[in-house]
Amino acid sequence: MDAAVYRTPERAALRWVEDFNVALATGTAEAVADLFEADSHWRDTLALTWTLKTTSGRDTLAADLTALAAQRGLRDVAIDPERCPPRTVRRAGAEVVEAFLSFQTDIGRCAGLLRMAVGAQKAWTLLTTLEAIRGHEEETLRAARDEPAVSRAFHGPNWADKRRESAAYADRDPAVLVIGGGHGGITAAARLGQLGIDTLIVDRMARIGDNWRLRYHGLKLHNTLHSNHLPYLPFPETFPSYIPKDLIADWLEFYVGVMAINFWTRTSFDGAEWDEAAQCWTARLTLADGSTREMRPRHIIMATSVSGTPSIPDIPTLENFQGTVLHSSRFGDGAQWRDRPVMVFGTGTSAHDIAQDLQGNGAQVTMVQRSPTLVVNIEPSAQLYDGVFLGPGPSRDDRDLITLSVPLALMKAAHKEITDRVKELDKPLLDGLEKAGFRLDFGEDGTGWPLKYRTRGGGYYFNVGCSELIADGRIDLIQYADIDRFTPGGVAMRSGGERPAELVVLATGYKNQDHMVRLLFGEEIAERAGPVWNFNPDTQELRNMWMATGQPGLWFTGGAFSQCRVYSKYLALQIQARELGMVG
Repeated sequence: MDAAVYRTPERAALRWVEDFNVALATGTAEAVADLFEADSHWRDTLALTWTLKTTSGRDTLAADLTALAAQRGLRDVAIDPERCPPRTVRRAGAEVVEAFLSFQTDIGRCAGLLRMAVGAQKAWTLLTTLEAIRGHEEETLRAARDEPAVSRAFHGPNWADKRRESAAYADRDPAVLVIGGGHGGITAAARLGQLGIDTLIVDRMARIGDNWRLRYHGLKLHNTLHSNHLPYLPFPETFPSYIPKDLIADWLEFYVGVMAINFWTRTSFDGAEWDEAAQCWTARLTLADGSTREMRPRHIIMATSVSGTPSIPDIPTLENFQGTVLHSSRFGDGAQWRDRPVMVFGTGTSAHDIAQDLQGNGAQVTMVQRSPTLVVNIEPSAQLYDGVFLGPGPSRDDRDLITLSVPLALMKAAHKEITDRVKELDKPLLDGLEKAGFRLDFGEDGTGWPLKYRTRGGGYYFNVGCSELIADGRIDLIQYADIDRFTPGGVAMRSGGERPAELVVLATGYKNQDHMVRLLFGEEIAERAGPVWNFNPDTQELRNMWMATGQPGLWFTGGAFSQCRVYSKYLALQIQARELGMVG
């Protein structure tokens, strides 16, 4: 084989693609296996499996890929001329050729992403993903919905009239009912709307965006706007890099309006039962005026966040305390606590932000640490993990595909490399925290904060100034294990003496989606659906997120803005396929 064909990324990728098409035509797993490294990974997102699944190891990968390619009619694999051209980049500690692919199946138009170690001539990772169902593409459906330029019915209903009628649901039920109107629910509804699938969001809040608007006073996003755009409509270039909560809230409200998303505020979802014969739900709602409504959607998407219900732990002797006790979700701002002693239980993001707000307002703050916590400076360290979204380079759609293409094993390797670098960058701060008695950790096998988020939904803090306050002693720190008991005016320490407090803030996190499913659907459906979030070792994917669950018609979305933007597309495509009768 002429080594000259591998001298450029374009030639190396093109040769692999040509060989892959030939191997697929043979229909033999051995021919396909010869094109992959021994430790290779194939991640499929609907293209061949109708789900999200990662398969690792050359022989297993090749057998599954060959069989499914034949079943789905995978064909016409090519370098995609509309995307970023093949290039050499560094991924997970290795120099690789990275190339965007296009291909077809009997279902529709697909995309892929290939990685080969430079000079290796074999695939290290391969992504295959369904982009659109043939004949039901977003652009095709939009063209069909478009109204003619000329109309004589000026007296008829206009766009606003039609929107009000659509959102009222006076004579119909939605095909999809979305529970929760944060960014997860809104992105799912936006995607479904563009596919022509009738979707309604219901939320208990009084106003769209209140799930951000009503949170603590100083809250901002802790990663930059570049990774947080919503689908179809990115943030304006005029937005600050770290978007404040009220601006997020206003943007979500604006987005719902211009994207024509049906949204009922002040509406409580009271639960639902699955009708096996009719293949739909009987869902119960309590409306803003106190009346009730029963709906029969075919699908329910739980978008109540991966950590939605406040978790109030059973803290022994807390009942002795006679001051004010608040969960962090109910904390507003610290102005009323000036010159008064307060305690913040917890050392995650909310705990640090609230402690910093209180200290800045003149309160006497003590932070209580219950378990080791990962701390990383917000710049540059925390942003390094989102590096694919920063700086010049590929389009946002291409960057989203790059993010989608990273299998769990590579993610761990990449994040460990970044975390090792971050520990050096942040060493002065980390040393100061440890000197103050703060217990640190660096994630599973030193992989940093992203995997902590994906496994437990927290346990880390992006430092925006609170860590210096702790290291300098302006915020006191004690360990929970050193507390003997609560007293009417604070806590008594095991070493003797008492720490005063008039306010205790429980920054103790939130219950997960499993809790909400049991509460709203009952134990049987919760067991059928299965656990939510954290990784499934068999598929190497987040459990039951953005994919069909064991309970027909029950779906989950949540996570960071970037996760919701990327995966809402594939959630919507799965529901579209079921609405078209393509998947049972």
